[in-house]
Amino acid sequence: MSKVDKPEEAVVKDPESKSTEDQTVTDINENKSVVAIKDVDCVEQIKVPDPTEDLAQYIKHPLQHKWALWFFKNDRTKKWEDNLRLVTKFDTVEDFWALYNHIQLSSKLQTGCDYNLFKDGIQPMWEDPANRKGGRWMLQLNRQQRTSELDKIWLETLLCLIGEGFGEDSDYVNGGVVQIRNKGDKAAIWTSDYKSKNSIINIGDIYKKRLTLPKKLTIGFQAHEDTISKTGSTVKNRFVV
Repeated sequence: MSKVDKPEEAVVKDPESKSTEDQTVTDINENKSVVAIKDVDCVEQIKVPDPTEDLAQYIKHPLQHKWALWFFKNDRTKKWEDNLRLVTKFDTVEDFWALYNHIQLSSKLQTGCDYNLFKDGIQPMWEDPANRKGGRWMLQLNRQQRTSELDKIWLETLLCLIGEGFGEDSDYVNGGVVQIRNKGDKAAIWTSDYKSKNSIINIGDIYKKRLTLPKKLTIGFQAHEDTISKTGSTVKNRFVV
């Protein structure tokens, strides 16, 4: 940026006076860019904005992927897919935090509601081609943990997703879900091909560490095809960490 030359004197005259005596002195400081107007009832300071500072405010930090946030509300009078609604999409760090800070915390959602964060182009349902051969690492919480731990767990899940927290195996990660239920809330990471055993187990290990779960506490991986075809109330885990 070119420097601002310092003028010797700038004169402001009172239109009601015929005096030629200087009434103001303009002092331009090239570092602070402040004009001080003297010899008036109150001293005003006019700050000249630095265009480079304004530009910096609008520079955003891009994420590796674009993400879509979905909201599910269980209305039994509607079809399942009609209860699923796209909230918004984002692809920068700043837009993520703007979204997170303006939506309701997961612990405040009504029973039967879900938040789903998935890579753009992947819908949060088993039938989506990207999910069909995949599964989920799921953490089951008790009812008391909703107020004490759920929001922290969901936020860490979100940061794992958008920050590509699973290293090279992040390519196998499709999204994450938090579900609010009477019997106990759930948080999960959804993956693609469950047959890529080493990558899927590595994702589970990292997820458990990021949530700072006790070593004695295990989380299980369930294949979507097993969930779809289940005959009882539970689904057998393919992997456990």
